[in-house]
Amino acid sequence: MRRLLAEDPITRAGPLARALALFSLLATGIALLVVRDPRADVTAALAALCAGLAVAVLAILAAAFAFVRVWQDGARGLGAALGGLALAAIVLAYPAYSAVRAARLPALSDISTDPDVPPAFSRSRVAFAARDGRYPDNPGRPARDAQRKAYPQIAPLTLDMDADQAFELARQAAVKRHWQIVEAIRPGGRMGQGRIDAVARSLVLNLPADVTVRVRPRADGARIDVRSATRLGSRDFGANADRIRAYLDEVSNLALSTK
Repeated sequence: MRRLLAEDPITRAGPLARALALFSLLATGIALLVVRDPRADVTAALAALCAGLAVAVLAILAAAFAFVRVWQDGARGLGAALGGLALAAIVLAYPAYSAVRAARLPALSDISTDPDVPPAFSRSRVAFAARDGRYPDNPGRPARDAQRKAYPQIAPLTLDMDADQAFELARQAAVKRHWQIVEAIRPGGRMGQGRIDAVARSLVLNLPADVTVRVRPRADGARIDVRSATRLGSRDFGANADRIRAYLDEVSNLALSTK
């Protein structure tokens, strides 16, 4: 009589983790393509993206269950579980990074180099339409105090040149940052200040943010103030401060290159 060899048990959680992770990768990839399209319904695209991320979390849970079965029962399926875990980790890497930033940053969505008197957004018909009919309100006292504590380095830029030259550098920097300039008014008139209103978009999700730049003449040159406000949500995950820093660095580099 022929002797039958006992087969090792196979855990279904491993292949399930891999399948869920593959689905999540595909779903989030498609959702990213859709949400980056300015013509798309952003709310629906973000909902699809969140659903894809939720599936990635399920893949990690399935992989964890598979690891327990492999450890306790010696079941097969470790390779599939590891593959699913790796794919899910790739999908969740950037959201996890954003979550860590959100945990240590205040819930702000409007940042300015002048918290007390932030640059005002244009009320012209063209600028109003570019902002989808939105006019950001000035942040209240608690938000201003929270900004000073979280971003003490966000401050105006002073250049030792006249306001017209500073305005031109500010405009060039906006172009280099690939902002959509909606309105640009050179310094002059009763107030003597210039203004640039623009729409900037986030790197990953391509979500819009409204930006305004104020250029004011000073006795020793010109002062540039910047304000950036996210259009969606009440938390920017530090994106507005990053945008302002990068923009003022661009202006500074252009100013150095002209000397």
